Amino acid sequence: MIISAQHKINIPVRKVLIIQLGDIGDVVWAIPAYWAVKNAFPQAVLSVLTRKPNGDLLLDDSRIGNVFQVDQQGVFKGLKLLKSIRMEKFDLLFDLRADDRGAYISLLSGAKMRAALYYKGIKWRNKMFTHLADPPQVEERILGAAEQSLKILRSFGIQETTSTPQLSISTATRNKVIELLASENVISEKGYVTINPFSRWSYKEWGIDKWRQIISFISQKYKMPVLIMGSKEERTRADELTAADSFSAYNLAGKTTLREMAGFLQQSSLHIGVDSAAPHIAAAVGTPTLTIYGPSDWRDWAPPGEKNQVVLPDMDCVPCRKKGCDGSGQSKCLDSLAVIKVQDAVEKMFNNYVFYKTDLK
Repeated sequence: MIISAQHKINIPVRKVLIIQLGDIGDVVWAIPAYWAVKNAFPQAVLSVLTRKPNGDLLLDDSRIGNVFQVDQQGVFKGLKLLKSIRMEKFDLLFDLRADDRGAYISLLSGAKMRAALYYKGIKWRNKMFTHLADPPQVEERILGAAEQSLKILRSFGIQETTSTPQLSISTATRNKVIELLASENVISEKGYVTINPFSRWSYKEWGIDKWRQIISFISQKYKMPVLIMGSKEERTRADELTAADSFSAYNLAGKTTLREMAGFLQQSSLHIGVDSAAPHIAAAVGTPTLTIYGPSDWRDWAPPGEKNQVVLPDMDCVPCRKKGCDGSGQSKCLDSLAVIKVQDAVEKMFNNYVFYKTDLK
């Protein structure tokens, strides 16, 4: 195990594995890292390992040769996956996170050179790797979650060409979106707006009744349908939003794969949501985003660029970085965020950044 701020890669690199076992947003934010490795070794086959189904987002990217996905259930499936990884005989491996599973897979992968970030308090994990990056601390704050992955690569002489994630969408995925729009009877000469009101964490959510008012505002002022995106677990809650306005709001929660959701978001004229996966995906496919942030710090996670805006509550405690007030799971700052402030932000987005996507073909 070699710990250093700078390392040299002195072995022939034919196959590379990048492990990113984080959430959907983490997989998206690591795209600049995937591309940087591919650019550094253009002749090598690049593979990425994610949690299932997060890797579906990478299936349309021609730079990535293989996408392996860890199933959360079943020892047999895990052993089968590990066997597949070992059969690849990887020369170089990067683990972009600090979790246990990624470390064990790294050790058992058979990769000749196994690289990760050095963590002083996790000695057992450090021993799973052959090379550990220990970059110097920087005083200046670097915005964006891509930095978490890129700083590891820089320690191995790999420089990024961009720090902005970009997702690829295939023609087949676009065609599937067109089919689903037709099956849902979504018809509009101006295109549509997507929203995701939900998060895995309740302390990041805004009120359902407030979202109803936003949907009504968009429908009346801009004459555009609103598509509600989400998981199948969120479908019942999404029904509460469409019940009051079934003519302009469509519940697509649970009706798309992640890959198809990315396609829907690419065709969207504007995406509005809370701090969850969808804004990261939307920004990565080039769609303007408006994201509501409360206790979580937008400077770490908000998509970069002028056409990606945030709305913050007017409270001095924002961002507190806590899981709700005093760890309660409920955020008073978001409860206090007025509908009119979000409406004003939506209007600003339409005035400055929205391009009506009328041709969905």
